[in-house]
Amino acid sequence: MPNAASHVAAPTPEVIGLPAFTPQVKATIRFLIVDDERTLRESCASLLQIDGYQVSVASRGQEALELLRHRRFDIVLLDLYMSDVPGYQLLKTALETSPETIVIVMTGNPSVASSVEALRLGAWDYLPKPFSATHFQILIGRAVHTVSVARESKEQQAEFARDNGNSDRVQVLGISPVFRGAIDLARRVAPTDASVFITGPSGSGKELIAQFIHAHSRRSSKPLVAVNCAALPEALLESEMFGHCKGAFTGAVRDKAGLLETANGGTLFLDELLEMSKPTQAKLLRVIQDGVVRRVGSETTDAVVNVRFIAATNGDPEESVKSGGLREDLYYRLRVVPIFVPRLAQRPEDIPLLANHFLNYYWQEHRDHKSAVPKLGEGALRALRSYSWPGNVRELQNVIEHTVVLMDPGADVRAEDLPFGHAQPSGAGTGALGVADEVASTTVTMPVEETYHVARERLLAEFERRYLTWLVAQAGNNISRAARIAAVDRTTLYRLMERHGLQRAVSSSPSPSPDDE
Repeated sequence: MPNAASHVAAPTPEVIGLPAFTPQVKATIRFLIVDDERTLRESCASLLQIDGYQVSVASRGQEALELLRHRRFDIVLLDLYMSDVPGYQLLKTALETSPETIVIVMTGNPSVASSVEALRLGAWDYLPKPFSATHFQILIGRAVHTVSVARESKEQQAEFARDNGNSDRVQVLGISPVFRGAIDLARRVAPTDASVFITGPSGSGKELIAQFIHAHSRRSSKPLVAVNCAALPEALLESEMFGHCKGAFTGAVRDKAGLLETANGGTLFLDELLEMSKPTQAKLLRVIQDGVVRRVGSETTDAVVNVRFIAATNGDPEESVKSGGLREDLYYRLRVVPIFVPRLAQRPEDIPLLANHFLNYYWQEHRDHKSAVPKLGEGALRALRSYSWPGNVRELQNVIEHTVVLMDPGADVRAEDLPFGHAQPSGAGTGALGVADEVASTTVTMPVEETYHVARERLLAEFERRYLTWLVAQAGNNISRAARIAAVDRTTLYRLMERHGLQRAVSSSPSPSPDDE
């Protein structure tokens, strides 16, 4: 920071797009500044003290360690390269002492490697030297806003626990070690503001993990906004995410805030990130780095937002980086904590648990609440366990809902009652001929009273479901590639998948099911 920084008027929260903080709120927020450069240290402290915050300073790493071990700080600004104690050690100590502390790393030798390592260890953001007083105050404003939101959320969670007992607001079901590992990682990262990158096959539960992380975060009282990057054309995706100004394009008859502004204070879930274009990736990177949003058609900064990012894909992000489809700097910004969600076939212990949950849920949804819920017989459970589930949990959900609609109250569900017909053993081939042969060889049984048109529609629907399942697997879960193979546009493919429960529409509201994305 230049020597004159202390003479620069600090921008007010309203100017930088954040809510105003009362003197009472500011007086409760405690800062620690750790830097061996006296001028910078005192300039930062002066700006914060003038603004009404509690500020402590340390010129040596050992001094900072003592302060961190004996006092709790809301926000810590530390130089990454201290002479006596490494900045990484100070960062670890700060977070071990108080996991909710926001740590901002300052460095005069910024590099991708050091920045990624600091973020991986839990730093909230980093500030390359030299920086202006305005840049400093904007970043501090975002950090203070995060602290304020966290306190409000903590109070609301405590009130919720008092009224309702301690229970997960987003229910995840699974007892298999591989799935519990993913959930345990999600639970550990949830209280932080670290960006999370979720990978796994389509329908395995990626959006549910995102909902779980948000619900257990200090941002849970603010919105979780989901956007499917593959479901919207490039121009529309940019407008939806960043907003637009009146007259920016044909049809833009008024100013419109984007989803980033809607998610301010909360979480933005970027599903199918690999489908995002490179220009939109560049704009997103700017928001992640600076929190600055510029609407389409605008020549000025329209808002400063404080958003946590969770990204997901059913593809291989590292392969996409190598091929040039995904920006490397954006990938490492979003992949602070990677979480892999396994396919359903890798967690057979969870199938009976999920099937019974869906059975009870959809019986309440479609049938008389007072009537007896059907029970899954041993034959049905064996068939469910032996099926390969190419559509993962979403396909299981669809199968059980179909079964519920046709079953009598209190009946035992048999293997032949399940709509996938003869269960395909796990590991069986899923090539085009395999699916075609299976469709052709399946014995079709129809009630005598079923008319031609009813039978035709039912069989066409079954063919579409099987074809789409094969198609997505054949394309390696890449929706764009699947659309090219099928010779249909991507929007049509999504509509067909939604019809058969293989793809859920974009929504910011939680799913009623415990594991359907």
